[in-house]
Formats: sequence, C-alpha cells, structure tokens
Amino acid sequence: MTVVLFSWGKSIEGGTAEALTFALDQATERGAEMRWAVTAELEQEAVALAAHHGVRHVDVIDTAADGVDARVAVFAGYCRVTASDLILFNQSVEGRVIAARVAGRLGLPVLANVVALSNAGGSIKAEASAYGGDTRAEYVLSAPRNVLSVVTTGLVARAAAAPAAVETKRVSVDVGAPTAGFEVVSAPKVQAQRLEDAEIIVAGGRGLGKQENFELVKQMAEALGGMWGGSRAIVDDGWIDSSRQVGLTGKITRPGLYIAAGISGASQHMAGCSAAKTIIAINKDPDASIFRYARFGVVGDCVELLPELIRAAKG
Repeated sequence: MTVVLFSWGKSIEGGTAEALTFALDQATERGAEMRWAVTAELEQEAVALAAHHGVRHVDVIDTAADGVDARVAVFAGYCRVTASDLILFNQSVEGRVIAARVAGRLGLPVLANVVALSNAGGSIKAEASAYGGDTRAEYVLSAPRNVLSVVTTGLVARAAAAPAAVETKRVSVDVGAPTAGFEVVSAPKVQAQRLEDAEIIVAGGRGLGKQENFELVKQMAEALGGMWGGSRAIVDDGWIDSSRQVGLTGKITRPGLYIAAGISGASQHMAGCSAAKTIIAINKDPDASIFRYARFGVVGDCVELLPELIRAAKG
C-alpha cells in the first residue's frame, strides 16, 4: 500500500507540515509506504521540510503543471504510474477542486473535509466535517483506493526525532497535448497577497449591522498593515466577495493575529481561522461561541469599539 500527499505552487502552503504528519501516521498505521509528490519548483523547499518531519521519499514531478486543468491531468497520471492507494490533498479552495477532479479521472471515490482516519476491519473509517462544520460525519471507505481532502487546521505537525535521509525520485507523466475547455471572458482582480498567507487578518460578520459598517473592518486592517475578510453570512448577503470568505468553504487561514468583529464563531467559520496564534473577539453577545476560541475578548458593540481601536492603531 502507498500513501501519497500532493503539493504544488511557487512555495509550500500553510498546513503542509500538518498534512505530512497526518500522511505519515496513516502510512505507519497501515504498514504502508508514504511518498510526498511535489511539483518541480518546490523540490529544494520540500526536501528540507521532508527531512525535518521524517518523510523519506519525495517524488519530484517534472511535467509542467500550470493551472488547475494541468495539475489534474498530471496528478491523475502520477497516480496511474505509481498505483497510489490513499491519495491525500491539503484542503484549500483549489485543493478541494483538484481532489474531486483527480478522483473523477481515476474513477475513485472522493471525500472532502476529512479530519481523522482509523481502521475498520479491512476498510478505512473516515471522520469528516459536515453541515458547514456544525457536526461530524463518519464514512466507511470500502474501496481499495480513495482520494481525500484533509482539513489541517485542527492537526498538529510533528518533527522527527532525527532528520530523515530523504530519497528524491524524478517522475515524468505523459498527459498528452493540453486542451482548452473554456475561454476566459472576464476575471476578478488578483490580490497582491493571498488571504491565506496574511499575518494579520481583521474579519467582520453580521454583528456589524449593515454593509456600510464593514468599512470599519477595512480601515482596521489597513491601520494594522493586515488584510480583511469576513464570514460566510455576509458573503451570502452580498456585503463582500467570496474570495474574502474565511471558513470551511472559504479560505483556511493561519495568521499571527485574527480579529473577529461581529462574528458569532460558528464551527464553519472557525475551521478557517482556529489555527491563528492569537484571536481577538469583539461581540456584544457575551455567550457567543467565538469567545471560546479567543485569547482576548471584548463584550460590546463592534461598531462603537472599532473606531476607537482604529485611532489607537494609527497612534
């Protein structure tokens, strides 16, 4: 049996160390081999991280994989060449899409929002977040090969007792000539910095009262040199674009500081920010769930408090 984790992009994304630990644990529990498959531009960074976390096998995919369509073709091709059994993706917006499409190409079952795995006889029992993160569902994966998208915010990365001797193997995948399946007629403006990579995030929710008050969140983020985001509720209400949504179905973030203004703290939202080093919550409901996660909490109207905080931040 082989467990494989895929990574791609210009740099290692947040949550990868946690995903590596998860993949290693699954391989160890099943007496399987664990391989980390990365695109060529990540080779140097991946080898160093692999050694630190005890991963002994890194497969470097030489075939170009620019864009989602190319990555789907390349990763599916890799799985055919290597006959991987447990195929893992670090869950992000793109990772969830790629996982589903790779599974479709291979004719395999796919499960997203996975938070834990265990053995169930000859099958695998998977625990996954469901109903927007409000509950957990259990699935028995009886197929011999499965594709999983893993939520890493609740996982803990573990370093190896001693650095591993990493063996790298170059893998080329024949995916044939690329085909264009669609034409882009318009595209949103790309942010200079990704919300997932921000060190400081100020996020707002329905507790702000109305869309106009969300400007306070933007001003606070600017004053702190951070980025702004919001809850799924205000995305659904049309206050902000979905590209700024933090949560299980939005961006998975790991900032040093996360300020939540007028956000209740539903599990769907916390799945996207609970890995923050420090959470500061502002909410006029003293029983709001957000206070269970916050290191610092302020009970009060965020519309009244934010202007004071903005002035203080600006000095």
